Amino acid sequence: MDDEKRGFDDTPIDDLNLKEVHRVWGLAEADVIKSFLESNGIVCIYRGLVVPSIYSFTTDGMGEIRIMVKEADFETAKALLEKPELPPEEA
Repeated sequence: MDDEKRGFDDTPIDDLNLKEVHRVWGLAEADVIKSFLESNGIVCIYRGLVVPSIYSFTTDGMGEIRIMVKEADFETAKALLEKPELPPEEA
């Protein structure tokens, strides 16, 4: 069995050219951002030092979650996160 970490489309994670698009301090916020990006066609993954679901109380940056996207999707993802488009109000 291959022990190499894999990501999008079963590509080895080290070959993905990932770029950090945003940082958060909790899994709930990370999940919202991930869902938002994926609903706009941008696949992303998390990187962090500690799995917050195991260690829910962390200090000194250990609970930080970095949201990573492919380098090709970075500009689009950044633009979406800077000013998300709100759905039109229903009359």
